[in-house]
Amino acid sequence: IYYSFSDAISSKIQDLFKIDENSGEIRTAGGLDFEDIQSYDLEIEARDKGTPSLSGHCRVELEVVDVND
Repeated sequence: IYYSFSDAISSKIQDLFKIDENSGEIRTAGGLDFEDIQSYDLEIEARDKGTPSLSGHCRVELEVVDVND
């Protein structure tokens, strides 16, 4: 199984997050600013390597906390 962002996720948001294709672990790759965006909805796809390939989808909601205030 390998993991990726759904095609519905903009490239701007994909630049802020990285997903490990093998484990599905999501990490930040850019700075997140509470004043700009308070939450992100990430659509993730999991696909197997079968023939034909099967896939599943999930939505991950990420809430940014403003630690400065």
